[in-house]
Amino acid sequence: MPIPFVIETESLSKVYGRQRALDGVNLRVAPGAIGLLGPNGAGKSTFMKCLLQLHPITSGSAKLLGREVGTEGREIRKRVGYTPEQDCHIPGMVGCEYVTYCAQLCGLPFQVARQRAHEMLDFVGMAQERYRKIDTYSTGMKQRLKLAQAIVHDPEIVFLDEPTNGLDPKGQAQILELVESLWRTYGITVVVSSHLLHDVDRICQQIIIIARGRVLVHDSLENLKSRKRGAAEVVVASRHEELRLACERRQWGCHLLPNGHLNIEHKASSLNPLISLLHDMKLSPLEIIPSPNALEETFVQALELSHAAA
Repeated sequence: MPIPFVIETESLSKVYGRQRALDGVNLRVAPGAIGLLGPNGAGKSTFMKCLLQLHPITSGSAKLLGREVGTEGREIRKRVGYTPEQDCHIPGMVGCEYVTYCAQLCGLPFQVARQRAHEMLDFVGMAQERYRKIDTYSTGMKQRLKLAQAIVHDPEIVFLDEPTNGLDPKGQAQILELVESLWRTYGITVVVSSHLLHDVDRICQQIIIIARGRVLVHDSLENLKSRKRGAAEVVVASRHEELRLACERRQWGCHLLPNGHLNIEHKASSLNPLISLLHDMKLSPLEIIPSPNALEETFVQALELSHAAA
């Protein structure tokens, strides 16, 4: 029977001396692709480490996959994968040895662990590099290796802490594509902790925004975007000024973005009025992107409210 919530917390708090890293976190998180957002020092990594029992909880309670955090650690670890933000490889090991070792730590017999290691290294696109020492790996290869070791034991949920850190745009896109497939293709719940809104917007269905150790927002990305409907990014090949003036006559906000697109605030619940205007002007758009900055706007507003309440 599927678990209705993969993460459940009640008044979860974590205190380091005088610093309250988590402050009464209450969450019920369904399976899926989950984005964990917040500025540096918000409590994202601490939240994950408390769930993974890498840090003890100061007060409150938490369940992961229906199991009580703090009392059922061995059972939880068998079903969970984790990629930390910082590298944690063993010097001198080659890639396939390292992933095999991680699989054994998760309880797999050696032969099974070795086979699974090679399968996962194939999955993340590590060909002959798997036979090189990890010390010689590039940043992108290390990120792929971390992902391979996190899923080698076929977990039900994977926590990824800044999985695209240090990568160029092409490397970021490749890692995000792999991460997205974990949920969409294989049904593995993914929790992606990141400060990069674009990464989360691209692959996640649920959004959790944390600041100052508190949860400010927990909702589906679709709901967040629906609240911000009434704006669209329009790409046209020409007649930018003519379109801008037509928008102004309708009292719609319209301004040119640095990428050459027009951001149009049409103030309607659907794109129909905007499409009608383009049709009347006999102007064929190359692309219309609805609610392009919904996540960014929600993130900024949540942080502003957090600072105002502090």
